[in-house]
Amino acid sequence: MLTTRFVNGAPNWLDITTPDIDGALSFYGGLFGWRFQSAGPDAGGYGFFQLDGRTVAGGVQTGSEQGPPAWTVYFQSEDAQATAKAAEQAHGRVLFQPLDVMGQGHMTVLADQAGVPFGIWQPGRTRGVDVANEPGSLCWVELYTPDVAAAAGFYHRVLGLETSSVPTPGGAYTCVNPPGADEEAVFGGIARLADDPTEAGDRPYWLPYFEVEDTDGVVARAEQLGATVRMPATTIEGVGRIAKLADPYGARFAVIRSEPAQD
Repeated sequence: MLTTRFVNGAPNWLDITTPDIDGALSFYGGLFGWRFQSAGPDAGGYGFFQLDGRTVAGGVQTGSEQGPPAWTVYFQSEDAQATAKAAEQAHGRVLFQPLDVMGQGHMTVLADQAGVPFGIWQPGRTRGVDVANEPGSLCWVELYTPDVAAAAGFYHRVLGLETSSVPTPGGAYTCVNPPGADEEAVFGGIARLADDPTEAGDRPYWLPYFEVEDTDGVVARAEQLGATVRMPATTIEGVGRIAKLADPYGARFAVIRSEPAQD
């Protein structure tokens, strides 16, 4: 599961690029109770979404030339420059060159072998988000990709990520964990794009899941706030009640009321 005891290879940050940061704040504030704090006059409009004073994500307003509105998941690395080089060697690309972020850490944005953007955060003074796996915060990430095996190989080469297979009614689901970690550290999964009716025909991407206390209530509120319901609230036995949404600007995300862990 995701925690803030960050280790290399695990998600430690996420942010949203949106054409309207005030509109995004209105939406996510109404949905999750988030508030926005600017990172300062030198941050180019970047700021932090916070829940009860704890940072859950970042966000910035961007133009259409910088791509469609989207959530970007960042993974921890002890050397962002080396990870960017490893991504290129594994047939990925560097979309945003590594740089120091005002002493808070080093970041880069990469694309995997299928063109899916993802970020790397090398911690400095900021290790990552302040809260995870609690209502209103990130709790799971899921990669939708044309080729599960190719994706697993890429992220193993670049981040050392390891995979395991979990049986499902439709076959099997590929889980992902940091290198050398046990099943308690599983933080996400990889799914074949064409196998999911909601995702088939869409572009591949990393989908962030936010924990909620009432999936149906959140979906209803999201619709009132202008969201699109991509997949209605659905119960998956042993997992929880899930829904997939897109915010008013098109950024895709999911919500889940997770089933309690079994002993």
